Amino acid sequence: MNEPDHPASGSGARLLAGVRAAVVPGRDDPAVLLLPGSLALRAPILVFLFALAVGFTGGSIAIPIQMYGVDTGLAWPLGVLQATPLIFAARWPLAAWRIAMIGLLLTVVVRHGDGFMPWPVTAILALVVILFFTGVGADRQTTVGVGAVTIAAVLLPAVVLGMPGWFGMILAGVATVALTFGDAVGGRHSAVEELRRREEQHRADLARQAVLEERARIARELHDVVAHHMSVIAMQAEAAPYKIPDLPDAARQTFGVVRDAAREALTETRRVVGLLRSDDEGAERAPQPGLDRLDDLVAAARRSGLSVATVVVGMPRPLNTGVDLSAYRIVQESLSNASRYAPGSRVHVEVKYGSDSLAVSVTDDGARDEPERSQGGGHGLVGMRERVTMLGGSLDAGPRDEGWAVAAELPYGDPD
Repeated sequence: MNEPDHPASGSGARLLAGVRAAVVPGRDDPAVLLLPGSLALRAPILVFLFALAVGFTGGSIAIPIQMYGVDTGLAWPLGVLQATPLIFAARWPLAAWRIAMIGLLLTVVVRHGDGFMPWPVTAILALVVILFFTGVGADRQTTVGVGAVTIAAVLLPAVVLGMPGWFGMILAGVATVALTFGDAVGGRHSAVEELRRREEQHRADLARQAVLEERARIARELHDVVAHHMSVIAMQAEAAPYKIPDLPDAARQTFGVVRDAAREALTETRRVVGLLRSDDEGAERAPQPGLDRLDDLVAAARRSGLSVATVVVGMPRPLNTGVDLSAYRIVQESLSNASRYAPGSRVHVEVKYGSDSLAVSVTDDGARDEPERSQGGGHGLVGMRERVTMLGGSLDAGPRDEGWAVAAELPYGDPD
């Protein structure tokens, strides 16, 4: 039977894992740039760190030679190992700490407890900065391992070889404070990054939801159009035997099949699209609008305070129901956005009947940011793009020198 885990054993296992992560190089070593992303802010910090590294390295070489009488051939490599890693500590903090640890430990071995402490003060200062970057860049478990190794593998041997114990405790406290402060800064940095990631994900979810809602809205509208045509088919098939005298039995049976198929398709369509309607949304009884109601739409926009001018270019022609409805909705959304984001602006609406496509453009002279939602309950540009994409057309929307412009091109497609 498995024995339950004890908190002490769990803490010991985490400590050993942290020590292993600190000492043994691996793929999990953090390689992060713990500096601002802007070059204007990053460059001065890099210059400052480089100057610190040069100064600390020079001090770590000169002080042992002049004050402790260390041989120059030993002072140079030891000083470089102790302080030079500060140059890349902001990028590879664990690697910098490991190299510094080697230099500090070798210094303890070389000096054999000679003097108050084996290291020059510049090496300790470099270690404090490196420990700070390690606390920022490494996870908490590794940070604890770094602190344990620093105390047990470097400070403790120095105390054993003659450094005062009270001073070793001070250095251990300084190392702990540097790691703790770095961990706090790194935790805040991680929290900010996580918050930014979640905000981006939330915006993506909102955009995805807007697309789905707009597609459901388009599906409901097209259902009303299809339902109308299917109803006409069913009624005509029902009335055909009464309108045509002496209709052959085979033709009468065919009309019956057409009638039943139309009714079944209408029922299934209503059942499927009924799932797309919200609980408080009833079926729309009015027919779906088209460009024949453009004047009413413009009049409503004028009542809301806009100054609207309309131009129709080319010879109007019968339109596919989907094209007619989409053109109307694009103008409706554009006027609604202008009313909401640029009240009182002058708006120019142009409908151009080309040879192969219908061009709709709406421009206004009001300055504003990109609209996200319209007052009409749709989703502004999202809805326009979905409608244009459905019809295989193109949409160009965005700010101009003065105001906002929306231009859509809708292929005619097959007539109804």
